[in-house]
Amino acid sequence: MSNKVSPEVQAEAERIANGTKRPGQTKDQTKAIRQGIEHGIIEYKKQQKAKARERDKQNKREQQAQEAKRQSDADAGADESVTIRTSNSWLPWALLAVSWAGFGVYLWFIGDLG
Repeated sequence: MSNKVSPEVQAEAERIANGTKRPGQTKDQTKAIRQGIEHGIIEYKKQQKAKARERDKQNKREQQAQEAKRQSDADAGADESVTIRTSNSWLPWALLAVSWAGFGVYLWFIGDLG
């Protein structure tokens, strides 16, 4: 187990084990306590890493949801602008018809005068 444990964890476990040492406690008992503390620290760090990974995954899911919402809002905005453009598409055709009618009236008057 000591191969997997970092020196910082070993030092912290040693400090805590010596701090809780009782009178008459043997070195083997202190060693067992130290190993238990090391194991506890390792398990705690594993749990914190798992929680951090889960938080990162949750944050990523939230960011993706927000990005999808922004994208759908942008798509909806683009659809609205297309709708607005298509609702005004009658105006050029009306102007074309009026101009041709005016041109026809003009030719009709010119033909009568000449």
